[in-house]
Amino acid sequence: MELIKQPTLADSICDMRSRKIKRTFFNQINNLIDWASITAIINQHYTKGKSATGKPSYSGLLLFKMSLLQTWYGLSDYEVEDRVNDSISFSYFCGLNIDQVAPDHSTLSRFRTIMTSAKAYQPLFKAINQQLESHDIIIKTGAIVDASVIDTPLKPKGKTNYKVTEDREDEQEVEVTKEFSDSVDKDAAWLKKSGKYRYGYKKHYVTDNEGLVLGVVTTKASTNEVSNLEEVLDAADLPEHIALKADKGYQSKKNSDILKKKKLKNHILKKAYKNKPLTKWEQRFNKLIGKTRFKVERTFGGIKRWFGGGVARYRGIKKMHTQNLMEAMCYNLYRSPGILASNCKN
Repeated sequence: MELIKQPTLADSICDMRSRKIKRTFFNQINNLIDWASITAIINQHYTKGKSATGKPSYSGLLLFKMSLLQTWYGLSDYEVEDRVNDSISFSYFCGLNIDQVAPDHSTLSRFRTIMTSAKAYQPLFKAINQQLESHDIIIKTGAIVDASVIDTPLKPKGKTNYKVTEDREDEQEVEVTKEFSDSVDKDAAWLKKSGKYRYGYKKHYVTDNEGLVLGVVTTKASTNEVSNLEEVLDAADLPEHIALKADKGYQSKKNSDILKKKKLKNHILKKAYKNKPLTKWEQRFNKLIGKTRFKVERTFGGIKRWFGGGVARYRGIKKMHTQNLMEAMCYNLYRSPGILASNCKN
């Protein structure tokens, strides 16, 4: 007979400490964000009426807060439903009383589908960022651009030929040991990066100088990020005359002209060419810019490490854009209390 291990005093203390940390963070977010303005945006696209049993339906804000919890903790629709029902701190953050039951997973899924179809996550992302900017958490004294690949498990299997794009090159025909079927996400695409074949999407971010996300664009993985810089910049509300930083792959005459048109300073890393190495000035320039530019890579890494990002949770580019926007919102909010505390010390 297997003995059930009883929780020790140390286990209980760790559990209490964990709950206290969650409760503190949730209180900080609730105090930081004006949820009334967020509710107003949600209600433009998601109208609560009566449930099938005739009872009042759950509010859109409750479902949005569940979506935040789902992203912060890397939970499925089923898992976040259980956690809100089981956790006092989760239910309190969502505004539920102790005797109220959380919406079921299907309600959360329908909410996401409705909001995605209405393209409602973009204005929600901007509204939250505007509030963070009003608290001097987001400060637009500079911007950084980069892209990251998101792999989808819904990829082809078997052996056949498909168009595969070498990273930052045009599409070309390459033999790949994969095959399409009904289970494949057909909105995704192949990319050959660092000698490896990857199937999925790209998320393109514009961040401030501290890595907080200002703009999000979602494309299939084969999209060359160097050629869609203008679209990515249009996703962020950038003031004129600030510096735009990016790695040397973004360096091109077209992109230089785009930055001039938008009145942004060109701080894209300098690139060496055949028989034309970097000058000492260009080397110093790259070193100086690199001290800030790496922070966008820290953003991608933080989302992957903290929220289990970097993997597609949904099928189709529209819902993947929802995932990318939710991760960006959650990242900015996750870092906000620490930035506020740092601002107070200074």
